[in-house]
Amino acid sequence: MDLLELRDQIDEIDAKIVELYERRMEVCKGVAEYKISTGKKVFDKQRELEKLEKVRSMTHSDFNAHGIQELFEQIMSMSRKMQYQLLAENGSMGKLPFISVDELETQKARVVFQGAPGAYSQAAMMQYFGDKVNSIHVDTFREAMSAIDEGSADFAVLPIENSTAGIVSEIYDLLVEFENYIVGEQIIKIEHCLMGVPGTKKEDITKVYSHAQSLMQSARYLERHDWQQISMQNNAFAAQKVAKDGEKTQAAIAGEHAAKLYGLEILEKGVNQEDNNSTRFIIVTNQKIFRKDAKKISICFEVPHKSGSLYHMLSHFIYNNLSMTKIESRPIEDRTWEYRFFIDFEGNLADGAVKNALRGLRDEARNMKILGNY
Repeated sequence: MDLLELRDQIDEIDAKIVELYERRMEVCKGVAEYKISTGKKVFDKQRELEKLEKVRSMTHSDFNAHGIQELFEQIMSMSRKMQYQLLAENGSMGKLPFISVDELETQKARVVFQGAPGAYSQAAMMQYFGDKVNSIHVDTFREAMSAIDEGSADFAVLPIENSTAGIVSEIYDLLVEFENYIVGEQIIKIEHCLMGVPGTKKEDITKVYSHAQSLMQSARYLERHDWQQISMQNNAFAAQKVAKDGEKTQAAIAGEHAAKLYGLEILEKGVNQEDNNSTRFIIVTNQKIFRKDAKKISICFEVPHKSGSLYHMLSHFIYNNLSMTKIESRPIEDRTWEYRFFIDFEGNLADGAVKNALRGLRDEARNMKILGNY
């Protein structure tokens, strides 16, 4: 046979595959209607495993067995997504445990941030809530999460990602541990300043205090000086120490806001090497609420430690035409080489496509949690 004849045969077979696929999906509609009437779950893992084993046994080589399994995994995945769609159309999806609100109640709210006054977290808080915000500050991220969890604060402002240093991994872990939810975000530009007590000259300095990340972000500048670098818990704590000690041999690297607050003199601005350095802060509360105009959703879930698991989870976003904007992974404690995935995607919890995707993920992933819509 020549190539054209072979291609004609493939076209003929493909037409039959399409016809059989459409017939199969019609039968699946009947299955969906039965499940709607009986309340039976869409995803039947045991049934699918048995089906995959059966179709594998019908092939005549290991290569074809692997290929047919992959093909049928996709076919069954499409069938499930169609069934989720029918469930939504019939009002059988169930309601998500989140309440939509027109606005967040921020006027009389008490807000907590981590670090000393003058921290970038405080600056982010004031940009989001205003200068007259009723606020408290704590030493650690965990204390901030505990404050809203216990009700001693209404909102917390926490850094989750820096454009140069990456994610703040502890925040991701705390979002899983606590029943607190993201309701907003604030991005601020980071400009590190070298500061000291009034009258300090650069040649006086022998020690520089700052957070380890800020020292790293200012590494090129610091390399030009023979100064001892001392890591602090927070930039604002560094500024606070320099102001309290009152020694011209000490300097801090922190934001301009901290210099004003502690009466320090800025010796040089923009000592961090990245001009586009920004930090994204999240606004967190203990209520399952979201603004009606929210446009971003954050979730996390676990997947089985097997080939293709993550791909099948991500297919729910593709099928529902949802745009992912971020994916991160964190190791799961006490489970070697297993990971929890954190995903941001565009959408609102009231959208039908979002509900379809989340229903599929809830059924098929392990421990799926909605972290917030904002």
